[in-house]
Amino acid sequence: MRKSRVCRMVLATCLGSLLLVIFYFQSSLNPAAEDRILKTIWHDKSGRSPLQTLYDIDKVELSSLQATHQQRRDLLSRVCNRYTRKRRLLTPDDLRHLVVDDVHGLLYCYVPKVACTNWKRVMMVLTGRGKYQDPLDIPANEAHVSSNLRTLSEYSTPEINYRLRNYLKFIFVREPLERLVSAYRNKFTRSYNTAFHKRYGTKIIQRHRQDPSEEAMERGHDVRFEEFVYYLLDPQTQHEEPFNEHWERVHSLCHPCIIHYDVIGKYETLTEDANYILRLIGADAGVKFPSSSKTTRTNDDMTAKFFQNISPFYQRRLFNLYKMDYLLFNYSIPSYLRIR
Repeated sequence: MRKSRVCRMVLATCLGSLLLVIFYFQSSLNPAAEDRILKTIWHDKSGRSPLQTLYDIDKVELSSLQATHQQRRDLLSRVCNRYTRKRRLLTPDDLRHLVVDDVHGLLYCYVPKVACTNWKRVMMVLTGRGKYQDPLDIPANEAHVSSNLRTLSEYSTPEINYRLRNYLKFIFVREPLERLVSAYRNKFTRSYNTAFHKRYGTKIIQRHRQDPSEEAMERGHDVRFEEFVYYLLDPQTQHEEPFNEHWERVHSLCHPCIIHYDVIGKYETLTEDANYILRLIGADAGVKFPSSSKTTRTNDDMTAKFFQNISPFYQRRLFNLYKMDYLLFNYSIPSYLRIR
């Protein structure tokens, strides 16, 4: 009995050491280390960092754009205070989506299907120290190579805390169900995404299609949107493993009620918000956020068509699944949903 109790204590100690908890406000770097970081961060002519520029207390009157972003921050704070009963501590796994730019003092939480490929390209230009000049010269697959950008999870606890306090933190969000349809179209209707078909498609068809063909069971290449919805709402899905990042909720990817984001960009105002951030960090005039093609982009009308065959019962359940993202980022219930 005593031996087993000792074993349990040893195991608990090991697990505790593996779970690196981030104390957002408590630990700090030593002064020499902070000085080294400060010297590498871009400052404007007045000596201000991007974070200081954003919250410049000398501003008497906000521009309409600055006011919009202030309203987004205020709303996010109110919703978090209302719905978040207990603030938990961050772990390294929570920080895998936060890309770090130590040159400009910037943290970007990337959300798949919200222009994250182009933002990763821009971050590679910003952090590449001249290696990359034009974001569009960087192939999309290279932008997603993990070694090309550092994430906050790779730093020590004091370094993480310092960056969370002193770097400009930004995120881009999108109407939740439009983002979901975009993820479905990209991962399940494109012939080249065989890895997703095998990894998720075969499982979805096996569970949610009556009398599937042998080819569909083997390839998982023709998942219907209704089947994808059933998969998302199936309790067994989240019991087995977390959602894939392409359809995971933004609040679960970026933890906006724990991490204080300074700029909340929206896909609907992508160009305007992207240029705002690039101005805040003093990016070179040659660094432009890539303009995306709108010919095949998932929009509201296209999203509505995908929901025509989804019953009101499942529409409501799906909306409830993404409800927190709707509240946090001020999106209205889509008019095409039959849930009122």
